[in-house]
Amino acid sequence: MRISLLVGIAVALLLGLMGSIYVVREGETAMVFNLGRVVRTDIKPGLRFKLPLVESARVFDTKLQVLEMTPARYFTSEQKDVLVDFIAIGYIEDVGAFYRATGGVDSVATDRLSPIITSSLRNEINSRTLRQLVSGDRNELIAKQLTAINQDAKALGMRIVDIRLKQVDLPTDNDVLQNVYERMSAQRRQEASRLRAEGEEQARTIRAQADRDQTVLVAEAERDAQKLRGEGDAEAARIYGAAANRDPAFYAFQRSLEAYRNSFADGQGVIVLDKDDPFLQYLKSDR
Repeated sequence: MRISLLVGIAVALLLGLMGSIYVVREGETAMVFNLGRVVRTDIKPGLRFKLPLVESARVFDTKLQVLEMTPARYFTSEQKDVLVDFIAIGYIEDVGAFYRATGGVDSVATDRLSPIITSSLRNEINSRTLRQLVSGDRNELIAKQLTAINQDAKALGMRIVDIRLKQVDLPTDNDVLQNVYERMSAQRRQEASRLRAEGEEQARTIRAQADRDQTVLVAEAERDAQKLRGEGDAEAARIYGAAANRDPAFYAFQRSLEAYRNSFADGQGVIVLDKDDPFLQYLKSDR
């Protein structure tokens, strides 16, 4: 009976000792809970002790982890719809914040990190062409966003050290392709309408300028013509005057011929003259 009691005490002590010891390995950290309440966090690697029965320990892996993210859709700078598949490489930086934000569940952390990373990468991808996205320097694309990503990831107790784009594809479902086509077509129509409007505006401006130039040229030509006609009439009057002064009789005869010529120009005119009219003397025969 005494031996059984001693054995029972020894077993109880051994179980109690085993229940109060836990091991934190290199690359891990731990939290200790007292009746469900966190009492110690960020426990370093080594052999650690806790109160049996009332305290429990939970160990977390703090090594780098590869987090598989849900592929996300983006638009490139030329409005091409692309499906980007990527992974994030990170680790638990603050186990207390990690536990409070995710309940210590890795999948929850991944689900909450995914929209943070997706949103941060959007501006970078939207500013690049498809060629730049596929064949350009992806490290530069990621490096510009890591600081902003880690600011948001800090609330999850996580730190992201790198993001790798696994694959960039065009979506294969017909609805998306049709929507992209319709959106691109609408943008091209809008651009064509803008160019046509600009062309019509320029055409109206050119036509208006041409009309103004025409009006000015016609007015100047008419002015010059009136001036030349006036000068010509004045010169003709001067010449006629000089001729009349030189031989008034011949001038009178010349003017009479011009008057008769103008009178009978249409071939229908009739003139009645006296037989002794001086004009008829030029029609008489010299016989």
